[in-house]
Amino acid sequence: MQDILDHIGFPIADYARSVAFYKQSLAPLGIAMLKEVSLSEDGSDGYAGFGRQRPQFWIGTGSPLKGRLHVAFAATSREQVQAFYEAALAAGGRDNGPPGLRPHYHENYYGAFVLDPDGHNIEAVTHLPE
Repeated sequence: MQDILDHIGFPIADYARSVAFYKQSLAPLGIAMLKEVSLSEDGSDGYAGFGRQRPQFWIGTGSPLKGRLHVAFAATSREQVQAFYEAALAAGGRDNGPPGLRPHYHENYYGAFVLDPDGHNIEAVTHLPE
């Protein structure tokens, strides 16, 4: 079965702040910044691509989105979900739902939610039983 998305990208308000947030927050999930494209000589604007093997999650400069975007990253364990949550809070994210089961989604849905620097709802989730 083929995935339905190849990659996603969206603009953010403060490039450097968001790059630092995502580098720290996604590291426990094995996700790193794999590519950066600068559009100016001082590096204040551009695009950053994050992924495990290739960039699939992109942030960049531009007019920030209005409203809240939701992105859920796949975790391989409940421990990874917990580590993501702790790293995201340490990176300046705001709690939007601590790690735990969400049985109203399904029996083994275990996720954690934080708001990124732009207020977007970022999640790490696993669907595996404990």
